[in-house]
Amino acid sequence: MRTVSGPTDHVVVVGAGLSGLACALHLLGAGRQVTVVERDAGPGGRAGRTELGGYQVDTGPTVLTMPHLADEAFAAVGESLADRVELVALHPAYRACFADGTRLDVHTDGEAMEAEVRRFAGVAEAAGYRALREWLERLYRAQMRRFIDTNFDSPFQLLHPDLARLAALGGFGRLHHRIGRFLSDARLRRVFSFQALYAGVTPARALAAYAVIAYMDTVAGVWFPKGGMHALPRAMADAAAGAGADFRWSQAASALERSTGRVRAVHLASGERIPCDAVVLSCELSAAHRLLGRAPRRPARLRHSPSAVVLHAGTDRTWPDLAHHTLSFGAAWERTFDELTHEGRLMSDPSLLITRPTTHDPALAPPGRHLHYVLAPCPNTTVGPSAAAWRDLGPRYRDSLAAELERRGLDGFRSSVQEELLVTPLDWTEQGHEAGTPFSVSHTFAQTGPFRPRNLVGWLDNVVLAGCGTTPGVGVPTVLISGKLAAARITGGTGGRFPRTRPVPSAAGAASSSTPADAHDPS
Repeated sequence: MRTVSGPTDHVVVVGAGLSGLACALHLLGAGRQVTVVERDAGPGGRAGRTELGGYQVDTGPTVLTMPHLADEAFAAVGESLADRVELVALHPAYRACFADGTRLDVHTDGEAMEAEVRRFAGVAEAAGYRALREWLERLYRAQMRRFIDTNFDSPFQLLHPDLARLAALGGFGRLHHRIGRFLSDARLRRVFSFQALYAGVTPARALAAYAVIAYMDTVAGVWFPKGGMHALPRAMADAAAGAGADFRWSQAASALERSTGRVRAVHLASGERIPCDAVVLSCELSAAHRLLGRAPRRPARLRHSPSAVVLHAGTDRTWPDLAHHTLSFGAAWERTFDELTHEGRLMSDPSLLITRPTTHDPALAPPGRHLHYVLAPCPNTTVGPSAAAWRDLGPRYRDSLAAELERRGLDGFRSSVQEELLVTPLDWTEQGHEAGTPFSVSHTFAQTGPFRPRNLVGWLDNVVLAGCGTTPGVGVPTVLISGKLAAARITGGTGGRFPRTRPVPSAAGAASSSTPADAHDPS
């Protein structure tokens, strides 16, 4: 593994999102002095928080999987995720509601899910689910250490026996075909393939290897942090500060001072100069390129994932059929993916993610009120409406979205809304997200693994990238890994000075308890 050359005693991390915070904790654990520069007033980045008339709104991800990856970062400084964040295991992880009126609770416990599939679709599909679950577990084991949790210096690193194992598992076929080998029920196939959209590709075009995301969602367990998802970056920042990190809040990095192929200091917009031995840029990829003065050469332009419209609604009522996370599938499937990724049109029959965080933390809303998060995938601004077009389109789409929710059983939704915040590709663009999408660079084959933008900067000896635009990619688990991999580029992969202090949640624990259970790493 290539590492930063020369001294690395003092590292400046630009960005206090999940990747930057994970990187800072791993660096601190390896004995580095760390200064974190963040343009916002607090931590989180995409996993931010806003107050909306007494409602505490998570502005980013709502699903937490693989919490042991966060615990690795805490453990680097002798702390534990369990000591900092109270996690609730979700049962069910999701509730899937279909256009034909049927409903499926998605459990991460194998026996519970097999029984639910048997009730929903019969004995043959239950047997198919059991075989699918075993395949997902084997797929995860074949990928995690060699292809996800690793720093790539060359595509030749792919030439390993694990590549043959992945191929033997069908990882290089198409996702929807592979899932179809286990399940014939079209509704079930959706439950185990919609995750491809997280990676920015349709199930029909995605590699079967991307089913590893379904493993995280449907096998490894889904958790909710008390206090909302923002509780995780807040706890990480507190742990880093306790371990000696110096945070500069509301301070934007404006320039990198360079000499003889190295960055010697980071300049802030305030005029302050911070001397350093190495820099980690965990900001948006396009922002990192602006600081660097250019982007690395690639044979083709980067392609970005679809975007999303998010409606945050504080309401005076809720609906009993909603779970913590509810997937509301439209009748159309492949057609809507084509609309998102090729035609640049809004979904004619949308599939939606509805999250109700007050299910497990009523304190996120005023007494007697409820908080709902409705996510509707939409085209990014490269293939769909421009950012400016959303100024007029946004309110109209909000109204159609609210009407659609009422058609799907959320009676009185429009009249129940007390406070709301609508986020569209215009807002993502104004926050600095390229192509108006918070989901960054898509995971096409040419933008995955060693072909994704590298986390080393070839023309500077001491700059490393972290975040969803670089390796290994998009999603809470992968950005946490990204921070760890960035730190390893500086430390040479040396571990923290402190042993693990407490166990972390496990998939098995998710099946039986709503509190953290014994440590478990299925990789």
